[in-house]
Amino acid sequence: MALFASSINLHLSKISHSEFAPQPRPSPYDPPKLLPLPAVCSSQRAAANAFSRERNIVRASMNGLNAVGSSSLSDQGADYLPMPVVMIDQDSDSDATIVQLSFGDRLGALIDTMNALKDLGLDVAKGTVTTEGPVKQTKFYITRLDTGRKVEDPDMLERIRLTIINNLLKYHPESSQHLAMGEAFGIKAPEKKLDVDIATHIHVKEDGPKKSLLYIETADRPGLLVEIIKIIADVNIDVESAEIDTEGLVAKDKFHVSYRGAALNSSLSQVLVNCLRYYIRRPETDIDSY
Repeated sequence: MALFASSINLHLSKISHSEFAPQPRPSPYDPPKLLPLPAVCSSQRAAANAFSRERNIVRASMNGLNAVGSSSLSDQGADYLPMPVVMIDQDSDSDATIVQLSFGDRLGALIDTMNALKDLGLDVAKGTVTTEGPVKQTKFYITRLDTGRKVEDPDMLERIRLTIINNLLKYHPESSQHLAMGEAFGIKAPEKKLDVDIATHIHVKEDGPKKSLLYIETADRPGLLVEIIKIIADVNIDVESAEIDTEGLVAKDKFHVSYRGAALNSSLSQVLVNCLRYYIRRPETDIDSY
């Protein structure tokens, strides 16, 4: 069952790329311990590090591969923190899962993030870095090491998402103020607390005769993607593809779904919405799931 694309866009204050700051202090957690992984292929090949650079050149320092340059005042002021965004896209490329990150212009070369993805049994085939206004966007094209194909397992997609957020908290600890996981593992918990009942919005729309578009917006938490996929499967609905976005404290996900090869009728759409709303609004997430 072909699955989806997730994305994470991360926006922050402007940082100079000509100088790199010393490596930030270690994260208060160890990503491998937080994200127990299944056994992966023993013969892992080195991830390709060839980056195409468009309008921006990124260099890594020897002392801190993910470190960034010394900060300068942004247009919003020295205390301004951009919104971190992570996006996972399964639709744009037929051969690879695309992961896009943004955090203002604070992201460095992200070599440690690439290595962390490799530790999941994945291959980063290529990457691109582009700058749009004050935001620098880094995009990875990811495939499985064992098959060379895109990632379709929802559990692995969630591991990818959490691994990237783990690294973001490690190398940019200030991002914890804008991330749900920052409350448990960051240097400063988010000041804004989302009420899951208020933050949750679920809609099903027509998307042609053979599929429907399911849109879910809710408070982010670890394991959310896997939980959503399980609930959809329990209603015997197929997920054909998706885009998974993490925008700060909010998860915004879009799924192309079908039932026995056809779009969902109004009755089945309402059943799906009711099930998702019930379970998402009553999280039973344990700290170990981080």
